[in-house]
Parts: sequence; structure tokens; C-alpha cells
Amino acid sequence: MYIYAVSYLLFFTIMNFRPILILVWLIIGYHAIAQKKAISHVVTHNRTTIICDAAKGENPYPAWGVFPKAEYPVRKITMHVTLGSPDSLNTAHWDYLDHIVLRRKGGAKGEVLNYELGRMLTPYGSIYNKGWNWKWQVDVTDFAPFLRDSVEIVYVHSGFEDKTVGWALSIDFEILSGPPVVTPLGITPLWNKGYKYGDPNEKIEENLLPVTYESLGQAALSRIRIQHTGHGMDKPRGCSEFCTRWRELMLDGKVVDLRDMWKKCGDNPLYPQGGTWIFDRAYWCPGDLQQPDVIDIFTKPGHHTAALRMEPYTASSNIQAVENISAYLFHYSKPKQKIDAVVESIMVPNDEKRFSRLNPASSGPRISFRNLGADPLHSLTIVYGTKGFPSKTFHWKGNLSFNQVADVLLPGEIQEKDGENVFHVALIKPNGKKDAWSEDNEMDVVFTAPEKFPNEFVVKFLTNKAPQDNSISLINAQQDTVFQKKAAQLTALTLYTDTIRLAAGNYSFRLIDTAGNGLQFWAQPENGDGYLRIFDLKGNLIHAFESDCGVGEMFSFKAVPGFEMDTIKAQYAFSLYPRSVVDQTQLNVVSNKQSDMTVRITVDGVLWQKHEYKAVKNAIFNYDLNHLPKGRIIVEAFMDGISRFKGRINKK
Repeated sequence: MYIYAVSYLLFFTIMNFRPILILVWLIIGYHAIAQKKAISHVVTHNRTTIICDAAKGENPYPAWGVFPKAEYPVRKITMHVTLGSPDSLNTAHWDYLDHIVLRRKGGAKGEVLNYELGRMLTPYGSIYNKGWNWKWQVDVTDFAPFLRDSVEIVYVHSGFEDKTVGWALSIDFEILSGPPVVTPLGITPLWNKGYKYGDPNEKIEENLLPVTYESLGQAALSRIRIQHTGHGMDKPRGCSEFCTRWRELMLDGKVVDLRDMWKKCGDNPLYPQGGTWIFDRAYWCPGDLQQPDVIDIFTKPGHHTAALRMEPYTASSNIQAVENISAYLFHYSKPKQKIDAVVESIMVPNDEKRFSRLNPASSGPRISFRNLGADPLHSLTIVYGTKGFPSKTFHWKGNLSFNQVADVLLPGEIQEKDGENVFHVALIKPNGKKDAWSEDNEMDVVFTAPEKFPNEFVVKFLTNKAPQDNSISLINAQQDTVFQKKAAQLTALTLYTDTIRLAAGNYSFRLIDTAGNGLQFWAQPENGDGYLRIFDLKGNLIHAFESDCGVGEMFSFKAVPGFEMDTIKAQYAFSLYPRSVVDQTQLNVVSNKQSDMTVRITVDGVLWQKHEYKAVKNAIFNYDLNHLPKGRIIVEAFMDGISRFKGRINKK
């Protein structure tokens, strides 16, 4: 009877409190779900063929995407942009300025916004064949309040090429669900147009005017996001594409950002290209999705004035310089959490193309993390390593303010098994405390182990006419230099041949060019033609560095005693020189096997010469170009029917 009474009382109590318990369970469940990381994708353009409209100078490609509802918690949005060779056309040639625009949200009758999400500078694509593509990415989280429900995204392709060439365009929005870092409160467009620069009759300061805005009571953070590129070719400085000039951003009369509007291009991971890709430019490079300038200023409620000022300049002739600017001010609350760190990226090791100049690597993992908390980040523990191997630990110390990024070079070798591996990074105890949201404290990336290589081989290094710019070095996993040739040791137009014998282990062979124009560049024939190639002890080519490599190239491998390369797999090295020509050029071919070769020479896509050869292994071929018209000349070599080389020539 006593047991029954207790059971009845318990049942009565539970039944009476059941609605409350259900509510509590729902609340707990909701927060648990909200705290779990989830990734979704919205693809607006999927291999859309884009071409120029030469009559108008620009051609818009609109598409709609269905994004999450307004109440869906968004932590981060990354926009991935891919350009590839189109299915039915040749790849486009020129470096044009393209805009990716959020035209409207809420359906066809929604408000027109025309917010620029990203800025693409197309590559020189004439040397890319079918199947080629490249992917870039940029953070567009600031536009999250507008990337909701039905949204129209427009890719505006500029330029004047004919309709025989184009690109295959894909745009993919990667949406990370999670607690927002700040509360968005509004947006104020600042400067959004092309502003004349250096024009004595229309000075830029007459149009690039200050903007006054009001910071609302609950707003604590003003974020200014700027996309800015320079274009045109005036005299005497080549502005704005090829001139350096400074820009300062002021808030309430105080300079909050000052920078030189110039970008080095010789380290572009997308190389080589079929044009002047190595030339440094006015804050942009061909074949690049520009990363915006993001400036955070903590402000008080009330009226504020933002102003942008360019270095004073007046051109003397050919006045055409334009500063193309889009800038927005985002109003945010203060950061929601005090302690909030996030893994931004794992650069080494990583198979992603954007990190291809750093990989594969034998040692020195490299990562970056961001502080999204209100408190400055002074310390954290980094746990890292390849899955399947023991983890390593690194204790970081520093002073990282809100939204700032730290790049960290971690100690130790990169362990791996043959083939594909997964590298893991975790951030532990930022400032010795629990992170507000641990779901983005970890990251995994896929990387491929360095290829196996003989531990004995022959290096052949032919210098060009500027050896003072070059050096080569071979470094082991402990970062010891086991072989090198410094610039001071080199003589112009000299072939250096060295036999290398290594202990078993991982190594990185590095070619460095301090001038950023490689061992050969088609538009600078005065520098001559050089190469760096590796042969086995039997004289078979087993690796060739790209001579048109800008700042240089790295090749990592695992030296294995007694290992022999697969000579059935074809290896080729080509050299086409000169490429800025009057009447003739020369093609040098080196291989590890005999192949039938076909050489096609086209001018602006039209075939002018075709040459066929049998059983080619190591050979030199001369071509008379006297009868060819001026234009974009492409020399393409097919080995056993497969395109293995494609190089551009410019006829004077």
C-alpha cells in the first residue's frame, strides 16, 4: 500500500508538471541543436557559360537561389567562385574586371539592392584546355541578413572578346549554421562607382565625398568593407592599373586605415597564365577573387562621418585612370561572446588549389585562427597532427584583438601514409577558458603525401641572363639545407649538373626568384631562358620545374633508397623561346619515353601551322613565323594525341 501511494503520488506529480517538463526539454533540445554545426549549400550558377558582349562592354548573368529563412542562425557564409573551360567554346583570354552582385531579395518584386558581394579578376586563359578549372573563395557573412529566402545573384562579366571564347562559371554559397558573432543592425552604402583619378578637370576628391551616418543606440561596431581596384593606363605613371598610390580611410577626422594600393602578383597560386600575369598591379592580379578590406571601428551612438582620401595626383596625358570602389558600412552590436576563437584555415598540409604553392610539404604545418570574442586573445593550445598518428601540442601566446587573424607555423614533421591523409587541428582553452562555441574550434583537411622519389638523382639547372635573381636549395624535414646554389654562386647562361645522394626521408626542393619573373617569361625575352630539371641515374627525366613560375616553385618528395620511377608514365619538359618574336621561335622537348608529337600553331584561334613528328624523346624544333599575322599566337604540343604543352607567343 505504501509503495502504491508513493507511485501514485509520483505519477500525479509528473502528470501535473508534464507541460513544464516538455517545455524545458524543448528549450534544452533547441539550444543543443542550435549549438551543433551544420553546413548547407546554395548554388546559383552551375557551369553557366559566360561570354562578353563586345557592343556594351559588359554582360550580366542573373540567377536565383533559395537561401535560409530569416530566423535560421547563420555563423558564416563563404562564397565559392569557380571558372573553368566551357564545354562548347575555347577558354577566354583576357583579364577583365567582373562583379558579383546581390541584386535583390524577396522575389522578382523585391527591393533592388545591388550590393557587390565579390570582385573577380579573370585570368589569362588562352593556355587552358578542356577540363581546366580553378576555385576561389571569399567570406560574405556581412551580407547574411540579405542572403535570405529568394535572392537574385548577378555575375556581371565585362570585356570585349568575341563570342568564340568564354568561361564556365559556378557560384556556390557555403552556409555554416551556428550562433552569430554579432547582431546585424543595418547597412549604409558609402562609395559605389568608378571614380576618375588624375584628371585635372575632374579631381577625385570632388566626387569621393565624405558620408555622414548615425550609429543607433544599440550599435557598438562600425565595420567598413571595401572592394577597390585601379584601372587605366595614363602618363606618366601608368595609373591606375600600374601605379602605386596610397589610400586613407578616416572616421570623424581620424585616420583609421592607411595602405598602399599595390599587389604583388608573382606569387599567384594560379600559374602560369597566357598573359602578363606576373606584373604587379593596382591592388589586384589576373586570376584572383579579390579579398575585401575589412576595417572594424568600435563607435558610440550618434552621428559619425566616414571619408576616403586618395593620394593627390595629376596625369599629364592619356587621361583614363579610374578607381573602381564599392564600400559599405555595416552596423553591429558588440561581440556576443567574450571568449570565441575559430580555426580559419589549414594552409599546410592541404590539397586545395589556393594553397598549392605551399604544398605538398614535409614539415612545418601552417594554420590560421581568428578571434571572434570581445576579449583580446592572449593564449590558447593547438592540438594538431595527421589522423592515425600521435597528436602534437603547441602553446600559442600573443595579443589578438577582435576579428583579427593569427598565422602560426607549427613545429615538427608532417606524418603521412602513402596517398590520401587527413590532417586535424583543434583549438583548446582560449585564454585558459571554455570557448563560447566549440563547433568551429576544430578543422580537418585532406592532403596527399609527397610522391616517392629515388634517393639518388641528377639535377640540371640552366641559368638565364639574370642569375642574380635565382637560387635553389634542397631541405630535409628537419629544415637542414643539404644542397644549395646561392645567387652569388651562379653565372649567366650556365648549365649546372649535380648528382645528389640522400638519406631516406622527406625533402623539399625549392627554386626562388627574387624578381618574381621565373626562369623564363614570354614578355621579357631579354632575361633569356632557363630551366630546372631532375633526371634519374639512367638519364630519364623524372621531374621538371615550371620555368614560368613567378617567385619560384617548390617540389616535395619522399626519398626512398632503391626506388625507381615508373618509366612507363610519361614525363615531359618543354621550353619555347623566344616568345616575343619577329620571325622565328624554338621548341625544346625533353622526355623519358618516345612519343609521336603534333604541334599546332594558331593565331586568335585559327590554325596556321601543323607539324607532325614520329618517335620524339629529346629534340629541338625551329619554326618560321614570318608569314603569321600579329595576334595571340598559341603553340600547342600534343604527345601521343594528348595536349602536354600550350604556350603563348607575341609577334612584334
